[in-house]
Amino acid sequence: MSELIQYKSEDNHVIITITNGKANAISHEVIDALNLSFDKAEKEEKPVILTGQSGIFSAGYDLKSMTQSPESALKLVTKGSNLSHRMLSFPFPIIAACSGHAVAKGAFLLLSVDYRLGIEGDFKIGLNEVLIGMTMHNAGIEIAKARLTPVYFERSVSCSEIYNPKDAITAGFLDKVVPQEHLLPTAIKVASMFFKLNKKAHKETKLKVRKPYLDSLIKAIKQDTEEGLTPPSK
Repeated sequence: MSELIQYKSEDNHVIITITNGKANAISHEVIDALNLSFDKAEKEEKPVILTGQSGIFSAGYDLKSMTQSPESALKLVTKGSNLSHRMLSFPFPIIAACSGHAVAKGAFLLLSVDYRLGIEGDFKIGLNEVLIGMTMHNAGIEIAKARLTPVYFERSVSCSEIYNPKDAITAGFLDKVVPQEHLLPTAIKVASMFFKLNKKAHKETKLKVRKPYLDSLIKAIKQDTEEGLTPPSK
Protein backbone atom coordinates (compact mmCIF):
# COMPACT_ATOMS: atom_id res chain seq x y z
CA MET A 1 0.00 0.00 0.00
CA SER A 2 2.78 2.45 0.96
CA GLU A 3 6.09 2.57 2.79
CA LEU A 4 4.06 3.01 5.99
CA ILE A 5 1.72 0.05 5.54
CA GLN A 6 2.31 -3.30 3.84
CA TYR A 7 -0.68 -5.23 2.51
CA LYS A 8 -0.53 -8.91 1.62
CA SER A 9 -3.50 -10.97 0.45
CA GLU A 10 -3.62 -14.74 0.96
CA ASP A 11 -6.29 -17.34 0.20
CA ASN A 12 -8.28 -16.95 3.43
CA HIS A 13 -6.86 -13.83 5.10
CA VAL A 14 -4.98 -10.59 4.54
CA ILE A 15 -1.98 -9.33 6.50
CA ILE A 16 -1.66 -5.59 7.19
CA THR A 17 1.72 -4.59 8.61
CA ILE A 18 2.52 -1.18 10.10
CA THR A 19 6.07 -0.13 9.11
CA ASN A 20 6.58 3.47 10.24
CA GLY A 21 10.03 3.89 11.73
CA LYS A 22 11.41 2.42 14.91
CA ALA A 23 8.36 3.42 17.01
CA ASN A 24 5.76 2.43 14.41
CA ALA A 25 4.08 5.74 15.21
CA ILE A 26 0.42 6.23 14.33
CA SER A 27 0.39 9.38 12.19
CA HIS A 28 -2.27 10.91 9.96
CA GLU A 29 -0.66 9.15 7.02
CA VAL A 30 -0.61 5.78 8.78
CA ILE A 31 -4.31 6.09 9.67
CA ASP A 32 -5.13 7.03 6.07
CA ALA A 33 -3.18 4.02 4.81
CA LEU A 34 -4.85 1.72 7.35
CA ASN A 35 -8.28 2.90 6.24
CA LEU A 36 -7.38 2.20 2.61
CA SER A 37 -6.14 -1.25 3.63
CA PHE A 38 -9.35 -2.01 5.50
CA ASP A 39 -11.32 -0.83 2.44
CA LYS A 40 -9.43 -3.36 0.33
CA ALA A 41 -9.80 -6.18 2.87
CA GLU A 42 -13.53 -5.50 3.16
CA LYS A 43 -13.90 -5.89 -0.61
CA GLU A 44 -11.97 -9.17 -0.42
CA GLU A 45 -14.28 -10.37 2.39
CA LYS A 46 -11.45 -11.92 4.38
CA PRO A 47 -10.31 -11.84 8.02
CA VAL A 48 -7.51 -9.36 8.70
CA ILE A 49 -4.26 -9.95 10.57
CA LEU A 50 -2.88 -6.62 11.82
CA THR A 51 0.76 -6.67 12.90
CA GLY A 52 3.85 -4.50 13.29
CA GLN A 53 7.61 -4.73 12.97
CA SER A 54 9.83 -7.06 14.97
CA GLY A 55 9.83 -5.91 18.58
CA ILE A 56 7.27 -3.13 18.12
CA PHE A 57 3.56 -3.21 17.36
CA SER A 58 3.21 0.54 17.93
CA ALA A 59 4.39 3.05 20.54
CA GLY A 60 1.38 5.28 19.91
CA TYR A 61 0.53 8.49 18.12
CA ASP A 62 3.08 10.53 16.19
CA LEU A 63 4.73 12.70 18.85
CA LYS A 64 5.30 15.68 16.54
CA SER A 65 1.57 16.03 15.85
CA MET A 66 0.66 15.40 19.47
CA THR A 67 2.93 18.11 20.91
CA GLN A 68 2.50 20.74 18.18
CA SER A 69 -0.68 22.20 19.73
CA PRO A 70 -3.88 21.10 21.51
CA GLU A 71 -5.70 21.49 18.18
CA SER A 72 -3.20 19.31 16.34
CA ALA A 73 -3.36 16.65 19.06
CA LEU A 74 -7.16 16.65 19.01
CA LYS A 75 -7.26 16.27 15.24
CA LEU A 76 -5.02 13.18 15.32
CA VAL A 77 -6.71 11.61 18.35
CA THR A 78 -10.16 12.11 16.81
CA LYS A 79 -8.97 10.47 13.62
CA GLY A 80 -7.56 7.58 15.63
CA SER A 81 -10.77 7.19 17.65
CA ASN A 82 -12.77 6.99 14.42
CA LEU A 83 -10.35 4.32 13.20
CA SER A 84 -11.00 2.30 16.37
CA HIS A 85 -14.75 2.63 15.83
CA ARG A 86 -14.34 1.39 12.28
CA MET A 87 -12.24 -1.58 13.40
CA LEU A 88 -14.69 -2.49 16.16
CA SER A 89 -17.56 -2.50 13.64
CA PHE A 90 -15.57 -4.08 10.79
CA PRO A 91 -17.71 -6.75 9.10
CA PHE A 92 -14.95 -9.38 9.12
CA PRO A 93 -12.77 -10.61 12.01
CA ILE A 94 -9.59 -8.70 12.83
CA ILE A 95 -6.72 -10.50 14.59
CA ALA A 96 -3.90 -8.46 16.14
CA ALA A 97 -0.50 -10.14 15.98
CA CYS A 98 1.25 -7.94 18.53
CA SER A 99 4.91 -8.14 17.54
CA GLY A 100 6.37 -6.42 20.62
CA HIS A 101 5.69 -3.19 22.53
CA ALA A 102 2.16 -1.77 22.31
CA VAL A 103 1.75 1.52 24.16
CA ALA A 104 -0.89 4.29 24.06
CA LYS A 105 -2.64 4.12 20.65
CA GLY A 106 -0.73 0.89 20.03
CA ALA A 107 -2.55 -0.62 23.00
CA PHE A 108 -5.84 0.93 21.90
CA LEU A 109 -5.44 -0.88 18.57
CA LEU A 110 -5.30 -4.13 20.55
CA LEU A 111 -8.57 -3.12 22.21
CA SER A 112 -10.15 -2.46 18.80
CA VAL A 113 -9.90 -5.95 17.28
CA ASP A 114 -11.56 -9.33 17.75
CA TYR A 115 -8.62 -11.51 18.83
CA ARG A 116 -5.20 -10.49 20.22
CA LEU A 117 -1.98 -12.51 20.08
CA GLY A 118 1.22 -11.36 21.76
CA ILE A 119 4.76 -12.72 22.02
CA GLU A 120 6.90 -13.82 24.92
CA GLY A 121 9.57 -11.37 26.02
CA ASP A 122 10.32 -8.19 27.92
CA PHE A 123 7.72 -6.06 26.14
CA LYS A 124 5.55 -3.23 27.46
CA ILE A 125 1.81 -3.11 26.85
CA GLY A 126 -0.50 -0.45 28.26
CA LEU A 127 -1.86 3.08 28.29
CA ASN A 128 0.73 5.66 29.33
CA GLU A 129 -1.30 8.83 28.66
CA VAL A 130 -1.54 9.97 32.29
CA LEU A 131 2.14 9.20 32.81
CA ILE A 132 3.13 11.63 30.02
CA GLY A 133 0.76 14.39 31.16
CA MET A 134 -2.24 13.74 28.95
CA THR A 135 -5.70 13.62 30.49
CA MET A 136 -7.36 10.53 29.04
CA HIS A 137 -9.83 11.39 26.30
CA ASN A 138 -13.45 10.27 26.54
CA ALA A 139 -13.21 7.90 23.58
CA GLY A 140 -10.18 6.23 25.14
CA ILE A 141 -12.08 5.70 28.37
CA GLU A 142 -14.98 4.10 26.51
CA ILE A 143 -12.71 1.77 24.54
CA ALA A 144 -10.81 0.72 27.66
CA LYS A 145 -13.95 0.30 29.77
CA ALA A 146 -15.54 -2.04 27.26
CA ARG A 147 -12.51 -4.27 26.66
CA LEU A 148 -10.36 -4.32 29.82
CA THR A 149 -10.93 -6.54 32.84
CA PRO A 150 -12.89 -4.40 35.35
CA VAL A 151 -10.34 -4.60 38.16
CA TYR A 152 -7.58 -3.45 35.77
CA PHE A 153 -9.57 -0.71 34.06
CA GLU A 154 -8.78 2.16 36.45
CA ARG A 155 -5.26 0.91 37.08
CA SER A 156 -4.62 1.06 33.33
CA VAL A 157 -6.42 4.32 32.55
CA SER A 158 -5.96 6.44 35.69
CA CYS A 159 -2.60 5.11 36.85
CA SER A 160 -0.90 4.22 33.54
CA GLU A 161 0.05 0.75 34.74
CA ILE A 162 2.12 -0.98 32.06
CA TYR A 163 2.14 -4.77 31.72
CA ASN A 164 4.36 -7.50 30.36
CA PRO A 165 2.67 -9.78 27.78
CA LYS A 166 1.62 -12.40 30.34
CA ASP A 167 0.00 -9.84 32.67
CA ALA A 168 -1.53 -8.10 29.63
CA ILE A 169 -3.71 -11.21 29.20
CA THR A 170 -5.05 -10.82 32.73
CA ALA A 171 -5.64 -7.10 32.21
CA GLY A 172 -7.51 -7.68 28.95
CA PHE A 173 -5.11 -6.34 26.32
CA LEU A 174 -4.20 -9.78 24.92
CA ASP A 175 -5.91 -13.16 24.57
CA LYS A 176 -2.86 -15.40 24.14
CA VAL A 177 0.95 -15.20 24.21
CA VAL A 178 3.16 -17.39 22.03
CA PRO A 179 6.89 -17.61 21.21
CA GLN A 180 7.93 -15.01 18.66
CA GLU A 181 8.45 -17.55 15.88
CA HIS A 182 4.88 -18.82 16.38
CA LEU A 183 3.19 -15.41 16.16
CA LEU A 184 2.24 -15.27 12.48
CA PRO A 185 1.64 -19.03 12.11
CA THR A 186 -0.76 -18.90 15.07
CA ALA A 187 -2.46 -15.77 13.72
CA ILE A 188 -2.90 -17.48 10.36
CA LYS A 189 -4.39 -20.54 12.10
CA VAL A 190 -6.88 -18.30 13.93
CA ALA A 191 -7.70 -16.47 10.69
CA SER A 192 -8.35 -19.81 8.97
CA MET A 193 -10.77 -20.72 11.74
CA PHE A 194 -12.53 -17.35 11.48
CA PHE A 195 -12.70 -17.65 7.68
CA LYS A 196 -15.14 -20.53 8.19
CA LEU A 197 -17.62 -18.31 10.03
CA ASN A 198 -20.82 -17.37 8.24
CA LYS A 199 -20.01 -13.84 7.07
CA LYS A 200 -23.51 -12.43 7.43
CA ALA A 201 -24.06 -13.98 10.85
CA HIS A 202 -20.67 -12.76 12.13
CA LYS A 203 -21.26 -9.19 10.98
CA GLU A 204 -24.80 -8.93 12.31
CA THR A 205 -23.98 -10.60 15.63
CA LYS A 206 -20.89 -8.44 16.21
CA LEU A 207 -22.87 -5.26 15.59
CA LYS A 208 -25.71 -6.45 17.82
CA VAL A 209 -23.36 -7.38 20.67
CA ARG A 210 -21.39 -4.12 20.41
CA LYS A 211 -24.23 -1.71 19.63
CA PRO A 212 -24.43 -0.06 23.10
CA TYR A 213 -20.65 0.24 23.20
CA LEU A 214 -20.36 1.59 19.64
CA ASP A 215 -23.11 4.14 20.33
CA SER A 216 -21.30 5.27 23.49
CA LEU A 217 -18.05 5.55 21.55
CA ILE A 218 -19.63 7.82 18.92
CA LYS A 219 -20.92 10.09 21.70
CA ALA A 220 -17.50 10.11 23.37
CA ILE A 221 -15.76 11.10 20.12
CA LYS A 222 -18.21 13.98 19.72
CA GLN A 223 -17.64 15.01 23.34
CA ASP A 224 -13.87 15.05 22.77
CA THR A 225 -14.24 17.38 19.78
CA GLU A 226 -16.34 19.74 21.89
CA GLU A 227 -14.17 19.68 25.01
CA GLY A 228 -10.73 19.43 23.44
CA LEU A 229 -7.93 17.56 25.14
CA THR A 230 -4.64 18.05 26.97
CA PRO A 231 -1.70 17.09 24.74
CA PRO A 232 1.23 15.20 26.28
CA SER A 233 4.01 17.17 27.95
CA LYS A 234 6.93 17.98 25.64
